[in-house]
Amino acid sequence: MRIVVGEGSCGLAAGAGKVHAALTALGADVGITGCIGMCYLEPIVDLYDGGSLAARLVRVRDGDAARIAAAASSGDLAGVADLRISAEDEDFLAKQTRIALRHCGLIDPESLDAYRAADGYKAIANILGVGGAPGLTPEQVIEEIKVSGLAGRGGAGFPTWFKWNAARKASGDEKYLICNADEGDPGAFMDRAVIESDPHSLIEGMLIAAYAIGAAQAFVYVRAEYPLAIVRLQKAIKDAEAANLLGDNILGTGFSCRLRIKAGAGAFVCGEETALIESLEGSRGMPRLKPPFPAEKGYTGKPSNINNVETFANVAWIMLNGGAAFAAMGTETSKGTKVFALTGKIRRGGLVEVPMGLTLRDVIFGIGGGVRDGRKFKAVQMGGPSGGCIPESLLDTLIDYKALGATGAIMGSGGMVVMDDSTCMVNMARFFLDFTAKESCGKCVPCRIGTKRLHETLVRITEGKGREGDVELLEELCKGIKDGALCGLGQTAPNPVLTTIRYFRDEYDAHIREKRCPAHECAALRTYSIDAAKCKGCTACARKCPAKAISGVLRGPHAIDAAKCVKCGACAATCKFGAVTVG
Repeated sequence: MRIVVGEGSCGLAAGAGKVHAALTALGADVGITGCIGMCYLEPIVDLYDGGSLAARLVRVRDGDAARIAAAASSGDLAGVADLRISAEDEDFLAKQTRIALRHCGLIDPESLDAYRAADGYKAIANILGVGGAPGLTPEQVIEEIKVSGLAGRGGAGFPTWFKWNAARKASGDEKYLICNADEGDPGAFMDRAVIESDPHSLIEGMLIAAYAIGAAQAFVYVRAEYPLAIVRLQKAIKDAEAANLLGDNILGTGFSCRLRIKAGAGAFVCGEETALIESLEGSRGMPRLKPPFPAEKGYTGKPSNINNVETFANVAWIMLNGGAAFAAMGTETSKGTKVFALTGKIRRGGLVEVPMGLTLRDVIFGIGGGVRDGRKFKAVQMGGPSGGCIPESLLDTLIDYKALGATGAIMGSGGMVVMDDSTCMVNMARFFLDFTAKESCGKCVPCRIGTKRLHETLVRITEGKGREGDVELLEELCKGIKDGALCGLGQTAPNPVLTTIRYFRDEYDAHIREKRCPAHECAALRTYSIDAAKCKGCTACARKCPAKAISGVLRGPHAIDAAKCVKCGACAATCKFGAVTVG
């Protein structure tokens, strides 16, 4: 049997490198693959018998290497039975429809041969008329993308064909294609996983787009914080060039396209396409006024097209299987599949790809397994820091651009941060506004000043200093920022505030009027007391208290002096008898 270790960033962080090294030290022949999406089960080791998966082993440690090697050598899997994936966890993948992630976790991301064996580069060869294929004109390619209904997966959901067509029709012979891999949303890692696990699918998708718009130069603008993705993409580019699949006169057809990588410095605003172009040109990443749009005047003033990684990862599949096959999945207004990163208080966290039209409940509970630790679901943050918080009452909302927009949230790039009943929604809004205020480029006043005022007001409320009229002040600030901000960062930054006010107004009222945090998360509003009936007088809490605020005698009930208490929570964490209560 062949041994394959999952070595995406999640797997390596969990110890996959040590597992690989231990197996290699035993003389085993070990291959690698990328992230299959089940990040909560890493490290993952697959055993293949020929071309078939014989066993998937999860939460593997380097100490398991000897019995894995023995099982692979003998074919007897009894010795690794305790490591095999459960039927419940197998459902995590079984309930998905994978197109953008179709090769992730299944092929060697560092092997061009592995990608080509999975029909890789067949779509671009067909389009270029290689091997007797009839070939397609750029206009025919764009039409197929139009039929598919593919919308940009970077957040805005703008029709991909329309952007390609605008760049195609723009005047000028020099045009550029750009991939936005500046994935800055907290909790989102879809683009990273695709590049790390299937870099050639990105390259092929970009080649098709470059052919369609008439670009001979392409760029991948990727976060420098994604070192493994950059290394694997660099190797994929080098291998594709060596095979005449990239560069000049590709496959002898006369079509040329060169591709290079630009590592960004991690500014969230560079996810906005014009700010990205500014950074690509060597300037500070700040958005431009639109119009003109990049299709008219983009990189170095020339017509340019920008899509994100997930968008390009769908393209080769669409061209091989037909736009109608992609359009057959999803809803009337949102076609195909969408990748989501399930994070937060979720039992089964990782990457999920499902057809549009499923509900949030289908994904969070049907695939993700619901909230962990037996707690109650409270909300899901959709669309990153510029998204909105959707409550339990709206869990049956369809995954659809229009339906999600009606809730006050956005599809965004696909982050789903699940929150349980221990989460304070006011503090959650404060967290996201802290992020967007810091990431504002400062070019326009509504965003530069407005997000700071929003954040300051939220901080004041969570510290117990809220005043009557603060909610109305927040709403007024939000309206001004949305109406006046220059780019999408500012225009969507108020969403977490507006949705938490809309669905969790009672929590704002409790903070402001009662000086109380219902979730007990805001430290300044917590109170600690000791239940004398439960207290055993062990003195553990008193010994741990840094403020010496707890008094009492050995084997007698203790008490907390509220005036001295610094609300650090050490007493509650120390007590083994549940005597310390938090209010």
